[in-house]
Amino acid sequence: MTNLKNSEETASQVLNGRTISMSKSITFFIISLVINSAGNVLTLVTSAQIHPSYLGSAYWTAAEANLAVAFGWNLFWTFLILGVVITILNAILVGHWEWRRALGNLIFMVPFSALIQFFEDFFLGKYPAIFSGFPPAKTPLMIGFYIILNFIGVAMIGTAISIYQRVNLVLHPADDLMQILRFKYFKGNANTAMWASYIPPTLMAILAFAITRQFTNLGIGTIFAFLFQGGITGIADTKVFPKLKHQALDVGKE
Repeated sequence: MTNLKNSEETASQVLNGRTISMSKSITFFIISLVINSAGNVLTLVTSAQIHPSYLGSAYWTAAEANLAVAFGWNLFWTFLILGVVITILNAILVGHWEWRRALGNLIFMVPFSALIQFFEDFFLGKYPAIFSGFPPAKTPLMIGFYIILNFIGVAMIGTAISIYQRVNLVLHPADDLMQILRFKYFKGNANTAMWASYIPPTLMAILAFAITRQFTNLGIGTIFAFLFQGGITGIADTKVFPKLKHQALDVGKE
């Protein structure tokens, strides 16, 4: 699944300016934002419906969910607060503070966090007139179905990251971090950059464990995300909207 050729793209191959209109950029961004938030919550909900919980969710999502439990926050505030922290880290890596970039990260976080909360409520059945929610998995067939859905959620996240990184209008701070690492330090390799970007959520998970003495939302789905999400992003760069190239890349001086 992790095709190295598809996951590598050097900074010289991407665009310094823009070749697509603002209306197209916004359209691509909205599509990717919905796909990403739905994929994130899909991994969380499918994990929660299997008992004992061994499925897990996407790597960042798992760490943030554990931190939310540790501090008693809901997902909206957890995603928003940690987004601000990663925005500061990104500025350090780029080598300068850019208000437009920081504001873009914040602009991303607000609708993204709200969509996370919406899809969580939706998949848990809080809108029963539309969808009654995913029931607990009580049979091997249902467990297998949820595992597939969980992996699909990870693939949705990787695909969405590819789309809005290429649009580069505004980015989730974690994906901005991955893009900075990818093109500034790892010669365009999406796999390696994704793994390096997992250092902050790993530290979050350790902090959460120190407080609660337990891990939640960590399992085979998390391992799947760790191993393959970067590769999925690299493959999606060439397979999903293949004519869409990275726009206006700025990762600071190499």
